[in-house]
Amino acid sequence: MTSETTETLQLHDTRPATVDPRRWLALPVLLAGAFLPILDFNVVNLALPAIRDDLGATASEVQFVISAYAATYAVFLITGGRLGDLLGRRRMFLTGVAGFTVASVLCGVAWSPTVLVGGRILQGLTATVMAPQVLASIRVLFPAAEQGRALGFYGATFGLANICGQVLGGVLVSAHPFGLAWQAIFLINLPIGLVAFVGGLLYLADSRAEHAQRLDIGGVVLLSLTLGLLVYPLIEGRESGWPVWIIAMLLASPLMLAAFVRFEARLSARGGDPLVALHLLRNSDFVIGLVMALAFYMLSSFYLTFAVYLQSGLHFSPLAAGLATLPFATGFFVSSLVSPLVMQWLGARTLTLGFALQVIGFGIVMLSVGGVLPQSAEFGLICGGLGFGTVMPSVIKAVIGSIDPRHAGLASGMMISTFQIGAALGVAVIGGAFYSLLGAHPQAGDYAHAFTIALGCNVALLALGGWLSLWLPREPSA
Repeated sequence: MTSETTETLQLHDTRPATVDPRRWLALPVLLAGAFLPILDFNVVNLALPAIRDDLGATASEVQFVISAYAATYAVFLITGGRLGDLLGRRRMFLTGVAGFTVASVLCGVAWSPTVLVGGRILQGLTATVMAPQVLASIRVLFPAAEQGRALGFYGATFGLANICGQVLGGVLVSAHPFGLAWQAIFLINLPIGLVAFVGGLLYLADSRAEHAQRLDIGGVVLLSLTLGLLVYPLIEGRESGWPVWIIAMLLASPLMLAAFVRFEARLSARGGDPLVALHLLRNSDFVIGLVMALAFYMLSSFYLTFAVYLQSGLHFSPLAAGLATLPFATGFFVSSLVSPLVMQWLGARTLTLGFALQVIGFGIVMLSVGGVLPQSAEFGLICGGLGFGTVMPSVIKAVIGSIDPRHAGLASGMMISTFQIGAALGVAVIGGAFYSLLGAHPQAGDYAHAFTIALGCNVALLALGGWLSLWLPREPSA
């Protein structure tokens, strides 16, 4: 993307001539669009054992239920935002909500692992049409004096979605509403989606960029192939015994990445609008931030491995497993509310604090599972959740602060996409190691050992993130 194009987007948004009197009625509708994708990523973890037993899914198919959604969301997130600029944010939001609701119903009636994974991919695609319009619409609807309050609700929505995802998954799988088991975690999206769709029709005003960019179709295809060639072999390779074609796919991934970079560079040189602005990668602070984001969000594997450890290793019910994750989710929610104050005090060092809290917290969980510090897992989860909620907003604020304001929107999209790529890789790599350690016929002790090793990998990545945060300037430049 050229700087002139970005300036045009920022300065020529079509927005109401006067403040929309329905903006505070539209806000809950928009927040539902932010709530659903996060809820659906977390709620599925506690249902994975039930899905595996009911559908006869393999370990790799169970991993794909999570990683297919995360990878699809990562690839097309920027594309979804640009569709809103081009075709109208209200139209794309409503399209995304409707599509996500239909995809959720497809997941809920899935009769095979293949159909379920297909439904999850469709969920990921429609979420990329819905979610980017939320923040863009908030910026258009609310005047500057009210944007801080509206964005505060936006940030808190992520913490709330995390809590609901952990607890609601356990409640629905255990309660068997209407005779349903794991299917209920997807069908619960139907009433939420219907309310959001009707609310969008009634209260949401439309906006779009007058000079929107063209979609970089070639970049979307090449980046999709790059991630597919990487993620699929990492998940399927162990299950299939690493045949030659799987290894060939893995080796082709960096070649496809090189083709993607070359294509984007040529498009930019011709004055086009690339999917990824490569010139941002010349900023060392931004690159450090992307690496931190990748390491940070590979923690998504924790939700998978912890749920399997609790239900299959300790024989917790889905409800009990959901309640066991509540200390982490509560810490996340609380710290997401207070992190703006901490950032005012510590600046970029808020990141260091957040990573340190996670390393300490999850280290305590490892020691508790290993019997060194018994009965201390809850404290460790609270500490880890406080760290997670501290890092989540501050990593974006600290890193985007190093980018020219003209490119802040694109840089934010790249950062959020990196989060989702990290989520997919975390499930594929660390989740794959977890299942490999379990073996074919695991015992209770095997689950504890595999979970401890997997969580140890996450702790190492979080420690890397904390070390990298020390290289950022204490006060990021505007």
